[in-house]
Amino acid sequence: MEEKHSGSTTIAPTVLNTIARLTCLGTPGVTAMAPAFTVAARTSRTDTEGVKIVVKDSIIYVDVYVVINGAENVRVVAEAVQQRVTRAISEMVGMEVASVNVHVTDVELEA
Repeated sequence: MEEKHSGSTTIAPTVLNTIARLTCLGTPGVTAMAPAFTVAARTSRTDTEGVKIVVKDSIIYVDVYVVINGAENVRVVAEAVQQRVTRAISEMVGMEVASVNVHVTDVELEA
């Protein structure tokens, strides 16, 4: 027999930030998150540790600011970040991700 539950689930924006940040840092070639440069927010936007999330009509828009290892192909790493962040958010919270914009703010070169 199937149980029915009533109530609602609310996901804090910080959860989305954490998912995006940890997914970025777990992507090969990403060495760090960089501060996001923002203007005054006029929407439901959060900006934490290199991640900006905007939720509009239950659709998520993500901007991530990353530092990439200089030995890696920047385009390939950025595309991997986009795919991984989209998949992680979709699978973990079941919300649609409209876009993941990757901003490469620096390249880390080994001495």
